[in-house]
Amino acid sequence: MKTLSLVIPVYNEQATLKQIVDNVLKIQTEEIKLEIIIVDDCSSDNSYDTALRIAQENPCVRVFRQDKNQGKGAALRKGFSFATGDYIGIQDADMEYNPKDYLKMIKPLIENKADVVYGSRYLKQDTRRVLYFWHTFMNKALTLLTNMYTNLDITDMETCYKLFKKEVINSIIPKLKENRFGFEPEITVYISKGKFRVYECAITYNPRTYEEGKKICAKDGLRALYCILHYGAHSAPIPMQFILYILIGGISAIANILIFLILMNLNISLVYSIGIAFIFSAVINYLLCIVFLFRHKAHWTSFGEILSYILTVAIMGSLDYGITYGLLFFGMSNFWAKALSSLIGVVGNFLLRKYFVFLETNKNNIF
Repeated sequence: MKTLSLVIPVYNEQATLKQIVDNVLKIQTEEIKLEIIIVDDCSSDNSYDTALRIAQENPCVRVFRQDKNQGKGAALRKGFSFATGDYIGIQDADMEYNPKDYLKMIKPLIENKADVVYGSRYLKQDTRRVLYFWHTFMNKALTLLTNMYTNLDITDMETCYKLFKKEVINSIIPKLKENRFGFEPEITVYISKGKFRVYECAITYNPRTYEEGKKICAKDGLRALYCILHYGAHSAPIPMQFILYILIGGISAIANILIFLILMNLNISLVYSIGIAFIFSAVINYLLCIVFLFRHKAHWTSFGEILSYILTVAIMGSLDYGITYGLLFFGMSNFWAKALSSLIGVVGNFLLRKYFVFLETNKNNIF
């Protein structure tokens, strides 16, 4: 008999908690033993008391509580740490997902075909409830971006239903940091880095409206975008890294121009305006690199990393000047001379940052 542990994060779900636990209990079979772990995220209603009553009636239910409200990701981390099953999954406390789908999802794990199984809301279903276009669009857009930066081919990154072998989730837990819905892209990135076998399974989905208690919102979508880049970009395919660096370089260039114009309008001398604007843009470029693209302190300490970055800026600044001057000397127009030197500069800056400033030396550390 295999044990399936389902972690249920709860925040103000008093109305549906008992019913969802009853539905989960129905999937226990002679082959599958259940462990249900409820983590109350400091609810302001009677969810915690309801959970305690459920646990008194069902010995397979265990209840824990957060000291303060932190979010779904934090509640899941706590629940995972107490889970003892051979397979560990996630169950929301509302009625959007049908626990019976776990009987399908667990098969590839039992047959040792998969290490992780995602329950996809977008694989073919007979019927579905129609709700918000923009919510679905955001989910699919974030899934597409996740696939581009992880080289996975999943259809539903934001799904609640994720099922893991115990050893898989235990290897990832120490690295998890996201407290809210950023957990979804964060864990997907780590799964891709672990080279685990990932399967998908079509599941039923009955979405609730915001009036019915749906909690995810636009800011969670922005956080998910940040998580995809922050956790996944440094190990993404090179073309995706380069495209992101072009965006970072473009933002830095715009900052350079704007700061230069502001300083000139303040009657700062030309030499100082150029120098200060360049330094500010270099700092912005560095911060954007460590937030969205490369791993901070991947090769050096903070001080060493900054010194290597300054050296890179000096090298590329000198190279840009030399190439521009040389092309002008040989008769190329001002526009094309600067355009060609800038193109070489973008490529050179990216390569030096990736393979010198932010070089990752520990290739065995998949995280």
